[in-house]
Amino acid sequence: MKAALSTLISTKNLPPHHCASSSSSSLSRSIWLHPKPLSPPPSFLAPIAPAKSLSSSSIGLSRSSKIHKANFSSTMASAYKPEAARVPPALPLPTPPVTKFKIGLCQLAVTVDKERNIAHARKAIEDAAAKGAQLVLLPEIWNGPYSNDSFPVYAEDIDAGGDASPSTAMLSEVSQRLKITIVGGSIAERSGDHLYNTSCVFDTDGKLLAKHRKIHLFDIDIPGKITFIESKTLTAGQSPTIVDTEVGRIGIGICYDIRFQELAMIYGARGAHLICYPGAFNMTTGPLHWELLQRARATDNQLYVATCSPARDAGAGYVAWGHSTLVGPFGEVLATTEHEEAIIIAEVDYSLLELRRTNLPLLKQRRGDLYQLVDVQRLNSQ
Repeated sequence: MKAALSTLISTKNLPPHHCASSSSSSLSRSIWLHPKPLSPPPSFLAPIAPAKSLSSSSIGLSRSSKIHKANFSSTMASAYKPEAARVPPALPLPTPPVTKFKIGLCQLAVTVDKERNIAHARKAIEDAAAKGAQLVLLPEIWNGPYSNDSFPVYAEDIDAGGDASPSTAMLSEVSQRLKITIVGGSIAERSGDHLYNTSCVFDTDGKLLAKHRKIHLFDIDIPGKITFIESKTLTAGQSPTIVDTEVGRIGIGICYDIRFQELAMIYGARGAHLICYPGAFNMTTGPLHWELLQRARATDNQLYVATCSPARDAGAGYVAWGHSTLVGPFGEVLATTEHEEAIIIAEVDYSLLELRRTNLPLLKQRRGDLYQLVDVQRLNSQ
């Protein structure tokens, strides 16, 4: 286990995928924040030219025009039935318990030594908390290798806890001791005769708030590139997971779940402020889709998206892409890293949610007369 964990921060405006990397032997990270625009700002941000003097008649005409447009817009919105685009109707965005906080994304190297992986994750969480993180996110399958052969070997009985689940026991202990919220990446879970890819959320008292079992299993075949059939060993989860925490309402997805926009839309309709996706995209799909999907989920639903990947091990049977990232509600990449071990510390500002939803009032512009998203679980619970 590495003797120390350190953080390298760059606030220079750098283009994506051209971040500086660290060759330090300690756990480190290099991120870019507030990326420089690749083109001039849009016209609606341009300075407003001084207004010309107007006659009283023209002012009256202008006001009349505005009233007409407002009435027309209201009439059209009523005809379009935006509230009917979500069944049941979307919940209002709840007031979060905090407006701003720091999130820590721990991109960890994973080995075959489970005890080492647990100790290493504990140290990374402690380091992130020491740097001010109130919410810490770990990678997908962080306590052992990502492979069908390894899932049964490293699987834990989370419900039993204690010695039957040393990984979650550590997460519970450290969240209580440090008084932070932890979205514990994911581990292989054994429940009866089934294995699941499961993420656990712990509150500041060390209590298990929620358990998300990966809903969409990673079964893909790209000839000559990658074939992986998660369903050979794992069972799919049966429920979306959204949980109220001390840092807001969080929806949980695991890796392949991010490809299914319906799940993110359900979380948005349930009032999520943030969606966390621990994930391990690969060297084929990662360069093309990883950032694209994160930005799409954040933009479509006007909320924050945080992802956390294992660090890349070129000698592993499954090679992760890395690039853990925080994306804002306008689709902007707020913080990211490359593929080495890293701890990203970044700020989440929930005041931007209302701002962006005012800038682009999508909730009021949906066409419930043409399409609907049905949240089956919520509908059946009514």
